[in-house]
Amino acid sequence: MSSFFIFRPIFAAVCSIIILIAGLVVLPTLAIDQYPQIAPPVVTVTASYVGASPEAVEAQVTNPLETAVNSAQGLRYISSTSAQGLSTITATFNLGTNLDIAAADVQNLVQSAVGLLPQTVQQVGVTVSKNSGAFVMGIALKSNSPKYDKLFLSNYAQLNVVNDLSRIQGVSQVRIFGQRQYAMRIWLNPQKLAGQGLASTDVITALQEQNVEVAAGSVGAAPGSPTQKYTYAIDALTQLSSPDQFANIILRANPNGGFTRLGDVARIELGAQDYSIDLRFDGSENVVGMGVLQYPDANALQTADLVRQKMAQLQTNFPEGITWEVAFDTTLFVRESIKEVVTTLVLSVVLVILVIFLFLQDPKATLIPAATIPVSLIGAFFVMKIFGFSINTVTLFGLTLAAGLVVDDAIVVIENIARHMEADKTSGTAPTITAMREIQSAVVASSLVLFSVFFPVAFFPGTTGQLYKQFALTITAAIVISLFQALTLAPALAARLLQGDTESNWGFFRWFNVGLHNFRDWYARTLPKLFRWRWPVFGVFLLALGLTALLFRSTPTAFIPDEDQGYFITIVQAPEGTALATTQQIAITAEKIIRAQPEVLHVFNVTGFGFTGSASNSTCRSPKH
Repeated sequence: MSSFFIFRPIFAAVCSIIILIAGLVVLPTLAIDQYPQIAPPVVTVTASYVGASPEAVEAQVTNPLETAVNSAQGLRYISSTSAQGLSTITATFNLGTNLDIAAADVQNLVQSAVGLLPQTVQQVGVTVSKNSGAFVMGIALKSNSPKYDKLFLSNYAQLNVVNDLSRIQGVSQVRIFGQRQYAMRIWLNPQKLAGQGLASTDVITALQEQNVEVAAGSVGAAPGSPTQKYTYAIDALTQLSSPDQFANIILRANPNGGFTRLGDVARIELGAQDYSIDLRFDGSENVVGMGVLQYPDANALQTADLVRQKMAQLQTNFPEGITWEVAFDTTLFVRESIKEVVTTLVLSVVLVILVIFLFLQDPKATLIPAATIPVSLIGAFFVMKIFGFSINTVTLFGLTLAAGLVVDDAIVVIENIARHMEADKTSGTAPTITAMREIQSAVVASSLVLFSVFFPVAFFPGTTGQLYKQFALTITAAIVISLFQALTLAPALAARLLQGDTESNWGFFRWFNVGLHNFRDWYARTLPKLFRWRWPVFGVFLLALGLTALLFRSTPTAFIPDEDQGYFITIVQAPEGTALATTQQIAITAEKIIRAQPEVLHVFNVTGFGFTGSASNSTCRSPKH
């Protein structure tokens, strides 16, 4: 194999260039994240049953949907939360399950159960969404003008911001925290309602009958008079839009004359659709929050950048006095992590090249293994794309480790070729072919040893295996490419660049060579003595092994290292049944303590929201420092 490429150096170079180009082409398309996607695929089913108690939501909405979703293929486990007027079902699938297929399967199963749900739920609809369950960033939309309250901000965000952000590539969902949109609130007076001999069902029936969009047809449409010149569409204004119009809804005609109207038994006002969640940002109440969730396979950095760009674009159309600010951004830590790992990778490549030059002492000889490093590392990105990997701290750490491994084969090849050229006092293809016949099997064997060390790690089961799979296969890909380089490009270049003696006579290298020769002679004298004193050597080995075991047991363990990501989350849980206002007072007290810390930059205080379910007795704060 090597002889074929030695006589065809251009073909060897073209093969390496193809590998290099393949890696460069797929590099911009790879997702960037902090860690590999180790969380199992998650599909969320949300249904709204306005006004219903948690018990009613559980019995009439959650249970039928759970029964239907439970038969989804590949389902690992299912969890649900039934809150006031809201049912949330989280379906978690096995690792490796295609999220798109899982979401489609859940959607079909939910549709089969829609007929079992209350009519109110069917009218609102059931939402099936796929997301990673993690917020990539939080945005605060705030106003310094008194005419724009949080209800206006929430409605404006829903109509003019959320839809634009949801269309961004990589964004799975945008949640609004705070009072939700405008809605017509009807507060019934039970005493007045009973005094008129009416029930709440009578009010619902009247609303359904008298607040509808009517298709009134047109005037002058065919068939008509031959003299008719124009056709007019009739727009019947039957959809009510103001509190006064709702107050005039007739509930019944009284036997003694007159009517009972909705305004006689209820207070009607234009308010928020949902008051169950409230939000404060840096102590200000005139603000709403937007949490941006990303798809599991999305590029987190690109998604965050696109969201910032879109918000800057939308800001030009904001009413005067409305501004936005990023409350927290999880990608800031990812950027710094990737930056540090890339810096380490570059430094490791530079150090490897310097060490090669130190020992080979010939720029031409150094050029050969140095050329294999970018080809092997960049070519590994193409393999990462094939397996669906992302650029993360684990894969970049694998490339950093591989930077010192991918040059080993090329160095062995070059040293043996240089030895033959120096011994035969010749250069060119003849000593190169002779050297490759000697060393080719050893080079393949050494690469297979490394292959056997890293490749089996990719088959570890469970979440741990999913985490280290990308690490193992990334290094394996780089090693395989470097082996190909050592058998093709390295001997082809060595036959044309090496001239035999590679030792330099420059002052520093002369001093280094003398020291290296002295060390080699000392090692040759010491090694036979160690053979005679093998039992003491074996005892030192056992002592080192025991010390390693002791350190292994005493070193703290963790799945992934704990690192400062620039923000932390505080959960406040009040007793069950605590009202939202009481919980908010507790949260404000805790918020003041946190904001008093000089390192805290922003505080996002969401009352009524929890990661295990939303309730009036829970609050969540995300301080950023």
